[in-house]
Amino acid sequence: MKVLCLWYATDTEINLIKGVLPPGTEVVAPRGEYLSRFDCDYSDVTNLAPDADAIIAFSVPEGLLQIAEKLKVFSWLHSGVDDLGLMGALDLFKQRGVKLANIRGANAVAVAEQAMMFVLALAKKTLLKHRATEEGRLLFPLYDDEYRSGMLHGRTIGVIGVGNIGGRIAKHAKGFDMQALGVRRTNGGPPVEFFDAVHGVDELHDVLPKCDYVVLATPDTKETHQFFGAAELAAMKPSAFLINISRGMLIQEKPLYEALTSGTLHGFATDVWWQYNYGQTFPIGWGSRLGIHKLPNVVTSNDQAANADDVLERNIRWGSQNLAEFVSGTPMKREVRLDLGY
Repeated sequence: MKVLCLWYATDTEINLIKGVLPPGTEVVAPRGEYLSRFDCDYSDVTNLAPDADAIIAFSVPEGLLQIAEKLKVFSWLHSGVDDLGLMGALDLFKQRGVKLANIRGANAVAVAEQAMMFVLALAKKTLLKHRATEEGRLLFPLYDDEYRSGMLHGRTIGVIGVGNIGGRIAKHAKGFDMQALGVRRTNGGPPVEFFDAVHGVDELHDVLPKCDYVVLATPDTKETHQFFGAAELAAMKPSAFLINISRGMLIQEKPLYEALTSGTLHGFATDVWWQYNYGQTFPIGWGSRLGIHKLPNVVTSNDQAANADDVLERNIRWGSQNLAEFVSGTPMKREVRLDLGY
């Protein structure tokens, strides 16, 4: 079996992958000059891809999958697979019968911690008070609405998506004596640990008015793509905060901007950004076209939630375990359903 790493893997990383696979497995990676270790130039892998049985990757050069004609299994070193969908990989895998697995849950600890950092930063007006201190300004009068911190104790957090990350957010929220409400794709089902109640997505508009903090932790699928718009924002309390640690395209940009600038939403925090597909006619970068990232009631980072201790090693280890399960013929615990996109 030949495994192709689609990044400039170090010898340590290659040995880590080999260590969980049967003896004699060939593990190859591109060599050459590079800007980022976690992607690779098409020209550096064209000679490695045609006979690869398996691919493990952080990113995919355009056109690479089309020449990987012997591919049987693809291990994606991310939780979401929406990027693969946009490039047509999911359809290609369906046509060729290629198995797909991800590493959902590998970054759950780091991302859930980032979510709680955002909750606290918004509630405690961290940036406002930091900047005021830098500038030598006193925030006065004390307890004024503009300067007073919010509380987590006794408040309600709504978590949209009750998977690995959402479950950890609820667990952390309980440490602050919060009530945790969950929303998942389907209604019913067994109770979920750390949530006081879990609702189906059809009850979303009943849940939102109860929440002081709403965290989006759901994948970007056909059902959730830009699902959070004007109606959902209007259902929230004007005093509430919205946090997105999943995918930028879950939220409609213009209604969010209007809610933040009109006072109908108290604040927003995000680690992820919009990526509208307008081909080469519209530049895609980080941030908001409307300048949401510059608003005073917004706290942001740029895809940094998983940039934390232990995460890279766990990503590669879990991605390698996907391949080991495939080779052994056992079901892959993190196999992605191509029809659902997660």
